[in-house]
Amino acid sequence: MDRKTVIGFILILGVLIGFSYLNRPSKEEIEAAKRRSDSLALVRAEQDQKFREAQELARANKANEDSLVSIDQKARLGAFAESSVGERAFVTMENDLMRIKISTLGGSVYSAELLDFHTYAKNPLILFADDKNIFGLQFWGFNNNIETHKLFFTPSTHDELISVSDETGSKTLVMRLAVSESSFIDYVYTIYPHSYMIDFDIRFMNMDNIISGRPGSIDLVWDFLMPQLEKGIENETKYTTIAYRLPNGDYEELNPRTDKSSSEVKTRIQWIGYKQQFFSTFLVAEDNFLNAELASMKIADAGFTKQFTSRISLPFENGKEEVQKMKFYFGPNHFNTLKEYKYGFEDVVPLGGWIIKWINRYVIIFLFDLLDNHIASYGLIILLLTIIIKIVLFPLTYKSYTSQAKMRVLKPQVDEINAKFPKKEDAMKKQQAVMALYKKVGVNPMGGCLPTLIQFPILVAMFRFFPASFELRQKGFLWADDLSTYDSILDLPFNIPMYGDHISLFTLLMAVAMFITSKTSTSQMADTNAQMPGMKFMMLYMMPIMLLAIFNSYSSGLSYYYFLSNVITLGQTFLIRQTVDDKAILDRLTANSKKPVAKSRFQEKLEQMAKQQQAQKKRK
Repeated sequence: MDRKTVIGFILILGVLIGFSYLNRPSKEEIEAAKRRSDSLALVRAEQDQKFREAQELARANKANEDSLVSIDQKARLGAFAESSVGERAFVTMENDLMRIKISTLGGSVYSAELLDFHTYAKNPLILFADDKNIFGLQFWGFNNNIETHKLFFTPSTHDELISVSDETGSKTLVMRLAVSESSFIDYVYTIYPHSYMIDFDIRFMNMDNIISGRPGSIDLVWDFLMPQLEKGIENETKYTTIAYRLPNGDYEELNPRTDKSSSEVKTRIQWIGYKQQFFSTFLVAEDNFLNAELASMKIADAGFTKQFTSRISLPFENGKEEVQKMKFYFGPNHFNTLKEYKYGFEDVVPLGGWIIKWINRYVIIFLFDLLDNHIASYGLIILLLTIIIKIVLFPLTYKSYTSQAKMRVLKPQVDEINAKFPKKEDAMKKQQAVMALYKKVGVNPMGGCLPTLIQFPILVAMFRFFPASFELRQKGFLWADDLSTYDSILDLPFNIPMYGDHISLFTLLMAVAMFITSKTSTSQMADTNAQMPGMKFMMLYMMPIMLLAIFNSYSSGLSYYYFLSNVITLGQTFLIRQTVDDKAILDRLTANSKKPVAKSRFQEKLEQMAKQQQAQKKRK
């Protein structure tokens, strides 16, 4: 550092020191600043004090309000007031099939988890678990409405888990709502190994002077939000509803395809079921429910399908010492599993009505179970089932084809009759002439339709069977990961009305196979009347298009079955063509026309009646 630089630094330092000295505050300014600082500190202290006082006042007000609420609560609930406060806890009961969680708040089943199954999203399958769910008694007591789902029950054990097995046998949990040492309501749960059903008893002890209201009954409120468990929520919603069974065996259910549905059942009821597509929760009464008001409503909440509401009347006499014995079922809608419990639960499986139900129960399910016991692939099971059905129905298919062949070889003669009666006013004569021809050669014009009509119940039975088949749930085949729902190979960024927002390949293949089969079939049909072209158009174009739209969101197992059925029908048609000779059929019909026409007894009787009428007219 040189001399000039040192002198520069010294001069700058001198200027700074001189500037600070000349600009220092005076004693008066220092005192004023101190007074301002003290004033600000005082203001802050006053604000802090006011804030603390406000907090203390708020706490005092809240304590006063709580005291008032407590007083009001005691006035409303009487001896139940102590049960209105508490901390929710859970006791879990489980066996090898399910895990049931019982809540101390309400003493009811909070959730039911099925251990062998999971949702489409691979989450644990819980039939219900939501704080909005309600299950409890509702009655008039202490001059006020008492709702037990809002009160705390005391469990009979300090254990958080009650597990049963073959070694332990059944176990019981008691949830008690006490009024006094001698007056209480018990919910008694008993779980068994290897069972989807638990015993549920409601025990009343010395409640006759506490419970008032309608004589002979007490209300049970049961409200649930039904969660989405399957892939296609729209299809799942169509099967979700409230079902119930009457003591005489009649099965009823609310309409599942409407947004809102309700029913006031004024007769006794054996059980009430909250039914989903593949799982159900049943509440069974040993002595029957007296009556019930049931309601179902579709909701827009994400992850839920419908909200169920039930107000059920239980028999209730005096309450001195009374037990209402009931049972809960939490499990799958598997037909044979439901049937084992012997309560008619299997009626919730939608297999159709009348003859369709009979075909499904005693034919289709039997064959399906037989194949299921030996074959692991459900795609192969459906293939073999289709082949078996087609072999059994082959005589009818052959009969239908030969009838169409007879009509086809007679078409030139029918055309001659049509040319003979060209006028519209001669339509009746033309029809009579055609029918006379058929009668002469021995052809039944309905011969091709009757075999098809006989096969129709089988088609309808399969339509009901596959979407309801629990066995197909989450079972994959080829590109379909779940045969119980649609097989999407392409998700569309938009929704097509009546079709959906995806493309199902099995449905597409079914529609194509149906078009080819219909085209092959209609090419063999003779246009014997004016309606035939319209019928051909419906069969050839409209039916495949309609089913393509309808089946796109249905069970891919169903589409796969109809695809196989059409392919096999196509193969049978080509096989029959090789064995049926149109010329031989025509020769046989010509030979028939030379024989005297055999009259049936019915025809002879008609002719006799006609002759008698003519004779009576002559006499008159």
